[in-house]
Amino acid sequence: MDGKKAEPQPMQVNTGDEMSRGRYSNTMLVAHGPEEFIMDWLLQSPNGAHLVSRIIVTPGHMKRIVNALHENLQKYEQDFGEITIAEPPRTMVQ
Repeated sequence: MDGKKAEPQPMQVNTGDEMSRGRYSNTMLVAHGPEEFIMDWLLQSPNGAHLVSRIIVTPGHMKRIVNALHENLQKYEQDFGEITIAEPPRTMVQ
């Protein structure tokens, strides 16, 4: 091989209407064990916390996710300016 890195290929993702609309989450919990990370995406509402989605990934994939999020956050701030972090909500998940 000539040492060139393979370019990622576009991926076609098929999904139903319900999934393609996405879900809103304003709270996230993360837990981990030796073999996986568990990310619970929650909606904090006046009725309490509701589980929106649970994603379970390997430690290696979690590191790729964190790197991708960091890279995209940097690109976002280059394009739109620095994001200011709001105060956390008064009601916390218990």
